Order: sequence, then structure tokens, then C-alpha cells
Amino acid sequence: MESLLQTAFLIDFVQGDLGAFEALFRDSQHEVYRWIAGIVRNPSVAEELTIETFWRVYKSRAHFDPTRSFQAWLRRIATNVALSYLKSAPAVHDELTEVAGPPTQDSAVQRDTREQIQKAFHALPVKLRVPVLLALVEDIPQREIAGALGISEAAVKARIFRATHLLRKRLTQMGITP
Repeated sequence: MESLLQTAFLIDFVQGDLGAFEALFRDSQHEVYRWIAGIVRNPSVAEELTIETFWRVYKSRAHFDPTRSFQAWLRRIATNVALSYLKSAPAVHDELTEVAGPPTQDSAVQRDTREQIQKAFHALPVKLRVPVLLALVEDIPQREIAGALGISEAAVKARIFRATHLLRKRLTQMGITP
């Protein structure tokens, strides 16, 4: 019964019911923000891209099939918005997730090493960088990543493997032992 009510609600959304869209926005905005922030690694950019995502959702509502998963469709649009941003934005070296711990040895050397790792990471092509971020930093299951990127799980695994291989190679060239 609940899925019939949800389907009816989604039909209202597809037909342009503003109240249905607003309810979907309220229910999903935080999840979309977290998803995008996990990709772009910048909270203020993630806020802007979340709004852009919902604008695209509203504009393309007529293409949504109410019998399918709204959350999967929404995540795919959010992913595309984030990927478009990453492809067009100037290279910004945001902080990767750091492991907290007591300072050791020379912090200037550690800072330099961290900056070199970030530079090598951001030099990866976006199509390799995003699956690695989502899988290894955000700990998102590969099945979800595949759905969001519109590729197979095997392709996600291949991209993660290729990215880690390239990253190791670049770090070794920089004199950093991975």
C-alpha cells in the first residue's frame, strides 16, 4: 500500500505539482548535499550544486518514471552535476580526509608530503578520482557508486584499480613511497 501512495505522490511530482516537489526537496536535500560534498570536497560548492541538482530535477521531472526509484534518479543527477563542476572548475587542491594522530617528526616535511599527495590525487582524471573518493574516502559501496555513475560494478572496480596504480606511480616519481 505504501508503495502505491509513493507512486501516486511521484506521479503528482511528474505532473508538476509544486507541493510534491517541495516535499521531495525537503526529504532529500540533506542526503543530496552529503553526496555532492563527498565528491567535490567543498561545503560551499556543495550547497550551490545541491540547488542546481534540484533545479535540474524539477526541469526534467517529465522524464522521470514514477515506478522507478526516485532516490537513484536523484543521486544520478546529483552525480552528474558534481562531475560537471569538477570537469569545469579550476584545479583546487582541497584537503583530503586526514587521519588524526599526534604530531611526529618534522611537521613541515609532513605538510609538504601531504601537499604532494593531494597534488598527485587531484591530477587524476575526474572519472578515476570520483570512484576512488566515494569508495575509499566516503566508504560508499561499489554498487551504489556504479548506479550513481551509470557504469557497471566491474567498471567501478577497474577505475579504482587504475586510479590507485596511477597514484602510486606518480607518488613514486615524486619520491614518496606509497
